[in-house]
Amino acid sequence: MKRARPINADLPEGPPRAEPEPRPQPVPGPLTPWLLAALALLAVGLIVAAVLGGTGGSKETPGSTAPAPAGGAAADGGEGSPGTEATGFPGLATNNTTRIGGSDPASIAAGAALAVFPSTAPSQRPAAVTLVAEGDWAGAIAAAVLMAEPVRAPLLLAGDEGLPAPTADALAALDPAGGKATGGAAFFAIGGASPPDGANATRVAAGSAATEAAAIAGLRDRLSGPPPDRIVVAPSARPQIAMPAAAWAARSGDPVLFAGVDELPAPTATALRRHPDAPVYVLGPASAISAKVLRAIGRISPQVSRVAGADPVANAIAFARYRDGGFGWNVNDPGHGFVLARDRDPLDAAAVAALSGSGTWGPLLLTDSATKLPAELRSYFLDVKPGYTNNPTRAFYNHVWVIGDQEAIDVNQQAEVNELAELAKIGGGE
Repeated sequence: MKRARPINADLPEGPPRAEPEPRPQPVPGPLTPWLLAALALLAVGLIVAAVLGGTGGSKETPGSTAPAPAGGAAADGGEGSPGTEATGFPGLATNNTTRIGGSDPASIAAGAALAVFPSTAPSQRPAAVTLVAEGDWAGAIAAAVLMAEPVRAPLLLAGDEGLPAPTADALAALDPAGGKATGGAAFFAIGGASPPDGANATRVAAGSAATEAAAIAGLRDRLSGPPPDRIVVAPSARPQIAMPAAAWAARSGDPVLFAGVDELPAPTATALRRHPDAPVYVLGPASAISAKVLRAIGRISPQVSRVAGADPVANAIAFARYRDGGFGWNVNDPGHGFVLARDRDPLDAAAVAALSGSGTWGPLLLTDSATKLPAELRSYFLDVKPGYTNNPTRAFYNHVWVIGDQEAIDVNQQAEVNELAELAKIGGGE
């Protein structure tokens, strides 16, 4: 594939943080959501200008000086909102949060991939990229395991009629060439996704959630060598409950398989039999995967455990807190990264899984509202809020990636998350 100028060549390394332009008069008082929104607009303008300038393509109308946001509209129709980044590349940042915006999973996936692999030098590029069809949320969650060591393949999305513009732009920067860890493949094409013409690709045929996930687990076995330490089984009928599995797969290399509410599909059972000594962790409550399915798994695997919360928000928190030996995030104290997404968007979980397998290595958390942080999630953030007594430079810090545009998670909620993640002085030390 012909190398193009990196999509983020004009940006500094790492997630950029927006700075307000100098103003004639200082702005009194604390940052308000409206000021945060104004900063976001500035950040979006700079990022989109860099993207379009770097790729040589223009989405501007003749005579226009302002590029159009992805999707052709701001996230909430204007009124000072942050809008939508053209490729989802990190836009609005506060001191404890960074937003990867975008109104669709393809833009968000491109932004996450470029945040992890800035691609301004060959050493910053992945050997391979995973392509998944835009409607295949289950295949995408299962394919998150290919982001783990040693493969390290970020995920991008393919459309029915080829590659969406954000995917094509990101690929021009990432420029995967294959390598030993990828079996020589530059692309892993999952389900109905098609790689660029002439590309060296390994394909996983389209099928049911269970069929694709079992095939991806087999591909993981061939590429990684050692058998998995553990296996995660997620619900195929409850995508919002399955979402946190993608982050863990990218971090751990544990494959994700799927089960129905009352059925253990044959492909899943076959995949489990390949590793009869691997402990199995079922993600979700009995309403998502029943006790009947756990008993069926138990007849194959010697150890079966459930990790569950009653709803998507609680389920993600339960997984973030969970620990069983070497399995689970065990994030019950300060000093961690987090990824926050909307529970309505299961494909986003896989699109940003690379953020959980690199950088600040954090679990996926979910919010069920664009405007209000769920009470249970607020309580969890308070539980892990960092603090210091004497020296803040020797403290532990939290960082939260915020996923999506204003319609997914607005700046008011981002500002609240930023406050909850802020390092606080505790005790009477000086």
